[in-house]
Amino acid sequence: MNPRDIPCEAFHASGAEVQAIDFGYVRSPDQDRATPAQHPVVVIGAGPVGLSLAIDLAQRGQRVVVLDNDHKLSIGSRAICFAKRTLEIWDRLGVGQRMVDKGVSWNLGKVFLKDEQLYEFNLLPEEGHERPAFINLQQYYAEAYLVERALQLPGIDIRWHNKVTAVQSRADGALLTIDTPEGAYQIDAQWLVACDGARSPTRQMLGLESKGRIFQDRFLIADVKLADEANFPTERWFWFDPPFHPNQSVLLHRQPDNVWRIDFQLGWDADPEEEKKPENIIPRVQALLGADAQFELDWASVYTFACLRMDQFVHGRVIFAGDSAHGVSPFGARGANSGVQDAENLAWKLDWVLQGRASPALVATYGPEREYAADENLCNSTRATDFITPKSEVSRLFRDAALHLAREHAFARRIVNSGRLSVPATLHASPLNTPDADSFAGTQVPGAVLLDAPLTKQGQPTWLLRELAPDFTLLVWGAAPTWACSLSPQVKVLQIGGDVQDSQGLATQRLDAQPGTAYLVRPDQHVCARWRAPTETAVRRALARATATTAAA
Repeated sequence: MNPRDIPCEAFHASGAEVQAIDFGYVRSPDQDRATPAQHPVVVIGAGPVGLSLAIDLAQRGQRVVVLDNDHKLSIGSRAICFAKRTLEIWDRLGVGQRMVDKGVSWNLGKVFLKDEQLYEFNLLPEEGHERPAFINLQQYYAEAYLVERALQLPGIDIRWHNKVTAVQSRADGALLTIDTPEGAYQIDAQWLVACDGARSPTRQMLGLESKGRIFQDRFLIADVKLADEANFPTERWFWFDPPFHPNQSVLLHRQPDNVWRIDFQLGWDADPEEEKKPENIIPRVQALLGADAQFELDWASVYTFACLRMDQFVHGRVIFAGDSAHGVSPFGARGANSGVQDAENLAWKLDWVLQGRASPALVATYGPEREYAADENLCNSTRATDFITPKSEVSRLFRDAALHLAREHAFARRIVNSGRLSVPATLHASPLNTPDADSFAGTQVPGAVLLDAPLTKQGQPTWLLRELAPDFTLLVWGAAPTWACSLSPQVKVLQIGGDVQDSQGLATQRLDAQPGTAYLVRPDQHVCARWRAPTETAVRRALARATATTAAA
């Protein structure tokens, strides 16, 4: 069956039915060519990162080939925590609401020592955001909604059962050899993006590697489906040294379909194959839920903490994104979320280069920007791992002292680390930023992702991020200067107080705006410049800098 003929209902079915969708193999016309067909963008990997990138490019009018060696969605829940920023990106791609509707939304987390709650925290304590801090959603659902969206876009050609077996990188692109059930063929990619996971065959074929730390500890993931609703609320619960799993740690999350994710710390000496056996998992789950709890084991896996990244993400016309470029331990939900942000950063840059609006120098900026973000994630993930799994008596004494102090003291709670949860990186040192010449308060510095806020437009409620353009947006408080509309067809002028109203004053507050203030926002919704009283010359220079058209001063 051609994947485009799969009925929509299939993507909205139960977890078991979604995982059973078989996309099959469809012969491509490229396989009948005497010479390799040429494609502007080829993406390897139809996971959340590769699909997000392909959809973003296709919505911008680009043609994309996606190659995947499998023919089904992910088996098991895998990545489950999708952050507010990822949902905002998926809103742009037309799938955000589907994710939220199916997912379990949450903002609150609790930390326990033994059987005592130490404290709780709220990841989104303020009102005025369209999306929650996180949703929990099994990866196969996320992939299903992304595939469904991709199949609606004529510019995307997903080729299942297409395994890349060789990559020859050249100055003007890459030549790929692809194996299929009907034999091998070749295609030429003007740009190749490897989104093929932590073990990245593309990385190996090019003789590249990821470097970093592998931590000597193992964790068991057990997804269990309960017969009845559990007495646990929809929150993130993390235990240090609980009575049902002494001297180790446990994490509990709720997923859709009354499935609960439980992470059990096992220790380095644990045998992964033994620990994955149901007869060894079930007693651990019963110790947490109670001996009489009725449940069935949905999926299980054993993993080792690792914090790794490639030295460089851009290698000529071959680019790495997601786990193929960087890998972190699961606590903190930084893997898939960071990968989707990689895709968002790269998509508009590739689009601008392919349309001839910018030179390849713009795509090259993906490297330092997302390498910086990866380093921030790796730092947070490493600190969390060191705190959760102390490797010396001194570090364990420090960890335990911080936990005991956290009962009563806020400063100690900042030390406790059960996984600093994913937030988007502020790209402080990006060459695309224009440094401030004026004084501003708050977090919305050049390089930051624009914070959302409620607005009204023609009397109807809307959201700031939804009013941004696919390309650049110049936000202006009050009447826009007369020259603003002649900047470029790629710049939307959005007047706060004109086109739209800041109905609750939150946009003005969060951006420390005054009458005449202006913010220039990139296509990926990062702030790249701001002024109290912009001039045409200053805005044009900032646009040139943000598109790598001129060198940074």
